[in-house]
Order: sequence, then C-alpha cells, then structure tokens
Amino acid sequence: MEIIHVSAECYPYAKVGGLADVVGTLPKYQQQLGHFAKVVVPMHRTKFLYENEWTVEHKGSFNMGHMYFEYTIIREKTTKLDFDLYCVDIYGLLDRENVYSYDDDTERFTAFQIAVVDWINQWEHQPDVIHVHDHHTALIPFMMQQCHAYSRLSKVPTVLTIHNGQYQGWMSWDKSTYIPAWDTWQWGLLDWSNTINPLACGVKCADRVTTVSPSYMEELTESANGLEQLFRMERAKCTGILNGIDTVVWNPETDTYILDNYSLKDEEAGKQLNKKKLCKDFKLDVKKPLFIYIGRLVAEKAADLLPLAINDSLNQLGNKMNFLILGSGDAQVEEQLTNLKNSFTGYYNSKIGYNEKLSHQMYAGADFILMPSRVEPCGLNQMYALRYGTIPIVRSIGGLKDTVIDFGEPNGYGIRFNYASVWDITYSVHRAVELYDDKEKLAEIRKQIMQIDNSWETSCEKYINLYNAIRQI
Repeated sequence: MEIIHVSAECYPYAKVGGLADVVGTLPKYQQQLGHFAKVVVPMHRTKFLYENEWTVEHKGSFNMGHMYFEYTIIREKTTKLDFDLYCVDIYGLLDRENVYSYDDDTERFTAFQIAVVDWINQWEHQPDVIHVHDHHTALIPFMMQQCHAYSRLSKVPTVLTIHNGQYQGWMSWDKSTYIPAWDTWQWGLLDWSNTINPLACGVKCADRVTTVSPSYMEELTESANGLEQLFRMERAKCTGILNGIDTVVWNPETDTYILDNYSLKDEEAGKQLNKKKLCKDFKLDVKKPLFIYIGRLVAEKAADLLPLAINDSLNQLGNKMNFLILGSGDAQVEEQLTNLKNSFTGYYNSKIGYNEKLSHQMYAGADFILMPSRVEPCGLNQMYALRYGTIPIVRSIGGLKDTVIDFGEPNGYGIRFNYASVWDITYSVHRAVELYDDKEKLAEIRKQIMQIDNSWETSCEKYINLYNAIRQI
C-alpha cells in the first residue's frame, strides 16, 4: 500500500511540537510492515535541509486567486529517515526559517496544499491513501473531491488526523478564490459559522477522522473551540488512535545524549549518575527529588500555573525538592520562571528555549515530570518519561488520562489530578515527595514503568486496518 502523509512538520526536518514526532515516526513503522509510506512537508529553511542531499522530483505552477506561483518538489536522496521525505518549495511563501506564525500563514499553507494536490494529480498512478495532519493540510480532501482540475483524485481515500483541534485555520470568505475552481454549490463543505474553516472542512470531507487518543476524541464532542456539534454529527467516522513513541530514539540503554546508559538491571544506579550530572550543571541538590517540566510555556499546557505552583511547593515543604524547567512560549511566563531563580537558588533552575539533547538528559536524570495541561490530545512527554523510569504527574485529560494510572489505584504507577489549578499541582508534588521517601515503592514503580510498551507497533496496525477499511468502500 502506498501512503502519502502531508504535514506542516516532520522530525527531524522541522519540529515545533508533537505533530513532528508523529509524522517522523509513524511512516517508519508503516514501512517496517511492508508498506510504502511517504511524507510531504513545506521546504522550511532548516538545518536538516542544508545538511542533507536532495534531488528535484517535479516542477509545476498554479494560480491562487489573482496570484501565480511556481513550485518545486525535492526529495531527500538517501532515505535516511527510513521513508521518502519530500519538500515543497514556493518562492516567497515557503522559503522561511520558521514553520508558523507569519502574517501570511493562510496564503502559505493554502498554496502548499494546492502544490501537493497538483503534483499528485500528475502522477501516472494514484496512491492508495492520502493521510493529512491538522488544519494546515485539511483542505486537501476537499480539493481532491471538489476542484475540477483534480477530479481524477476524487476516489482516492483520505484520512485526517487531528493533533490539536483548538487551531482550525480560519479563513475569511473573500479568500475562497484561493482554492482552485470548484462547484460553488458545495460551499457548505468549507463553511462553519460564516467563515471558511479548514479543519471543519477536513472533518466533513475526509473518509475517516482520527484523533491521537481515545479520550481526546470524546473530549472534542464537548470542547472543540466551536466544532463540538460537528464532531457529534460526524462521530460515526471518527476514532481515537493513541500515538506511540520511537523506542529506538527514546531508549535509555542506547541514548547517546545521556551521560550513562542504563536498563532495568541497573536503572537505580544509571538514573542516579544522570541525575548527578544534571544537578551539577544546574546547581541543584542531588539528594532531593527532581521535578522537571519540558515543553511549550503556554496556557494550553497550564504553564502559567507553574511559577506560583513551584513557589508554593518550595515554601510549603521547606525546599524539600528541586525543579528544572525547559521550554519557551509566553513572554510573561518566561520572565516569571526566570525570576524564580533569585528566590530559590540551589532548588530551582530553568532553561528558556528548547534543546533536544538536554531534554533527553532531563528524562534520564529526573525523578518526576510535571504535565498539568489544560488540553493534551495525546502527549508524548509522559511516554518518554516512562521509558526512562521518570514518574509522570499529569492532569486527568486526553491522552494523559489514557496512558497514566495513579499509583493509588490497582497496578497504578503515576500521579493524576483532576483540575488545572495551583492547588492540584502542589498537592500532587506533596504526594510525589512522600513517594520519593518510600524507596522500596519508588524502585518498584520505576521498574514497572520502564516495561510499559508505548511503541508504535499496535497503533500502526490500527492505522493500516483503517486504511484497508476505506479502500474497500
């Protein structure tokens, strides 16, 4: 089966969040099952682009409203990611360093989608499935079905995976001319609340819609930034498939980023050595439990609660723990977290920005990871943490709810709380400190979580079954 993934991100080519990790890993596992998986992304000007060799596969052109664009498709020569990676270049639109946050993102991603469909439309054969990811690519099923120039693709099955339903790519109706000529009687497929909503359009037009965890699929019917009714109406074709992780990349036995590799046989000693290195680098007390946070410092992740939660935890328990933060996002939150260093020297530190190597070192050296998210469609950090014997402290929502069982329950191994609040976070930190002091229970849980299988194999099979089902319709 030939599967084409279309996405704004793909690790390690271009990464902003978990979308990149999924698109950079799922195709690899599909290849291992004997399928032909390919990934198409915009040609962001990233380090990966300049460090690798590429070959030109196709050149074409299209009109987008009154604008004319030429595009180029290039392919990474060596297949070093274990699947074919293609990039779409459009001069003046996609030749940017960053993935998002430009004023013309509507034009950039609409043009990207047109170029992808125009290119595939010129193939001598047709792919078996086109799998699009999030709103940046969600107009593709509509274009394949409704744009006159691409009618030969109208029967090719499509899947839309929603990694985050809060972002929907809204476009005003005056930009409807961007989309290649289509039957205007079908305007309702594009519309939601009197605006063009690419994500809503994808939900309506794709043959199947998936989310990245079963619980998040249910949550979208109640909280989806205005699309709740749509998800209830389209429930029959929607399903939640939990993400997996790349167990080759995230493996404490072989991870080249960490100081000391370890396994189940020596996890206590291995984690302690990594913790010593981390605490030395950030001037923290190795004898105390180490809590970490890794990720975007945004309201969605409840990062705005961290400064007060950390302050209260350290004050209430008399500096009985360490905190280390890695991330970037809201400028006010960044400033508050930076200022905490002055109040809790030796017990708190932070690194504003993102560093892949440091993130691995933190998973290996930490005792607990905080994930108090207000929204978490799946979450990968808790799975990475489990792999390294680091106990997750999570809010009971989305994929966090699906992957972490509270240690107070039968066969439990993590810490879960119900509300994104300072009180819930601090109470959970208190519980974690008590658990840390129970060395026998702590060692038991660490060994348990390092054996949990969150690999892609099971999830990959579910996607293949889904593709086969829509190919037979």
